Amino acid sequence: MSAATMNYSKARTAERSIGAILVDAGILSPQDAERVLQVQKSEGLRFGEAGVRIGVLTEADIVYALSLQFNYPFLPTGPNKPVSEEVVAAYKPFGVEGDQIRALRSQLQLRWFNAPGKRTALSIVSTSRGDGRSHLAANLAVSFAQVGERTLLIDADLRNPRQHQLFQLESGAGLSSLLAGRVHDRAISFIPGIPGLAVLPAGPTPPNPAELLGTTSLDRILEQSMATFDAVIIDTPAFELGDDSLLMTRFAGAALAVARSHRTRAKLFSNMIGALSDVGAPTIGTVLVDVPTTKAKSRLRHSA
Repeated sequence: MSAATMNYSKARTAERSIGAILVDAGILSPQDAERVLQVQKSEGLRFGEAGVRIGVLTEADIVYALSLQFNYPFLPTGPNKPVSEEVVAAYKPFGVEGDQIRALRSQLQLRWFNAPGKRTALSIVSTSRGDGRSHLAANLAVSFAQVGERTLLIDADLRNPRQHQLFQLESGAGLSSLLAGRVHDRAISFIPGIPGLAVLPAGPTPPNPAELLGTTSLDRILEQSMATFDAVIIDTPAFELGDDSLLMTRFAGAALAVARSHRTRAKLFSNMIGALSDVGAPTIGTVLVDVPTTKAKSRLRHSA
């Protein structure tokens, strides 16, 4: 979809009423919409208030419709979720964790994506599996797309991929297929309900992930991605498993490092930061998850 088409689509959405948006989304039936309109007219209420009054809408439904009117899309909760609930930003961008993700996105926009000599790619790195790296990468990608940034999330963890599970994509072609020259742009999937968000899953697990990531094809793929998208978020393998994360971060230009409270080993984390610096990829910030406080579960700390 071209930028002009996307902008026209957004304008058309903003012009539509809340009722039309909810009917099109399948949240409200045409019959119930008519009932709401009758109550709205007879009692002098707003459409959403009338829908809640007669029990056919919830406050969450109203927030969802308003988000589309104001070009801040997120997914409605329901029985058939197109994205895993772990991707909190896709369903509850204004909740506590959603607020933290949005605050982190704003910091990254200021410190990296909108800084002088603007870059469009960023690697998310951590020392070990289970540190929350893939979870954070997925939520950040959604958050960037929600503010109108054309965003590509690349799952470069060819050893233990997760993004195809989080976004419920078929485990078919992906980054490994592109690197092997087996497919072209058909490996990229656009996520329904989150305009501007695309995911390049890891693809079939290769026997030689480090060698595959070291091919010249990776340069071409990332260059094309950065030329096409406003933000490219790269989910990398755990640092302790090999040099894969260093290869990806060197191409991206910088890293956001993730550590888990009471889990990540300080020595290994320090070694990772040093190794990234050695390959010319600075760490622009760190995120500590599962912070043992009642005020927040994650934070961004700027690294000099």
